[in-house]
Amino acid sequence: MPRILGVDIPREKKIEVALTYLYGIGRTLARQVLDEAGVDWNKRAKDLTEADVSTITGIIQKTCRVEGDLRREVQQNIKRLMDIRCYRGVRHVKGLPVRGQRTHTNARTRKGKRKTVGGLSKKAPAP
Repeated sequence: MPRILGVDIPREKKIEVALTYLYGIGRTLARQVLDEAGVDWNKRAKDLTEADVSTITGIIQKTCRVEGDLRREVQQNIKRLMDIRCYRGVRHVKGLPVRGQRTHTNARTRKGKRKTVGGLSKKAPAP
């Protein structure tokens, strides 16, 4: 498996798709990087030479923020929102949807498993 920026990319996929396994790179950015590197989009990842891999890696490092740096930046942005106690930050703190989705129904992904409140029955009095 070729490694680019510490991530193993799948050998059997076309390089255009395989680059999307890097956090922060989608299809459009992958095509731009491959055009700049002079690599055919339809080439399989296993067919890349070491020179191709190093060229692609260099271009990605120069032009894009990916993997750890991007994850760190996103987390810092969320932390900043939480620190200034803006609406979006409060929604992050409470674990509720941030972008205006309804919560009366749905929102189970953000809210987690349903918690049943009540449902306790009183013990029957002793005879």
